[in-house]
Amino acid sequence: MTTRLYLMRHGETALSAADCFSGASEAELSAEGRRQASCLAQRLATLPIAAFYCSPLGRARATATIVAARHALTPVVVPDLRELDYGQWETLPREEVTARFAADYVAWGVDALASAPPGGETGLAVLARVLPALRAIVCAHAGQHVAVVAHKAANRLALCGLLGIDPRSYRDRLDQSPACLNILDFDADGRARLALFNDVSHYARGANGPRSGEE
Repeated sequence: MTTRLYLMRHGETALSAADCFSGASEAELSAEGRRQASCLAQRLATLPIAAFYCSPLGRARATATIVAARHALTPVVVPDLRELDYGQWETLPREEVTARFAADYVAWGVDALASAPPGGETGLAVLARVLPALRAIVCAHAGQHVAVVAHKAANRLALCGLLGIDPRSYRDRLDQSPACLNILDFDADGRARLALFNDVSHYARGANGPRSGEE
């Protein structure tokens, strides 16, 4: 008995397009983000998805609502799926962060799992809440198809935890573009197999996809 998880990132926002940090901060979907979400909705429209879950942040809820509407379902909000909190870096462009918080940024780059932005959250803390949340969703829908809309860092950390990838290098080894689709199949023992990763073929205009920011 296989359980299929469609794990997605929310669509583009003005902050992600400008390469700004927006984890705990609210940021609405841009016009392009809504287009991306609509394309994702069309891609998944005919699939037998039993339930939709999402982060409580507005950009994730908006994306999930657009996609779930094709299935006449209402997304269930799961607080533990929220994005990493970037503390004092929230809403700031990366260029400004590297200039104003040079030492902190270097330390975070060396080990983003154990380090945190000033006043923010470590990758380990995110992993400790996101991974159990996803496993609980999968367990609640054994043998079904289920969809989750979350965030860039949250998804990357969860994928590391589910697939046995060293989470200390999640920022260097994994990416998540806006409104991307990942597909994971879980066997009866809860072991995950990656079937699709960071796919944006439903909306991509170029081979490399869009600029994705930190959120």
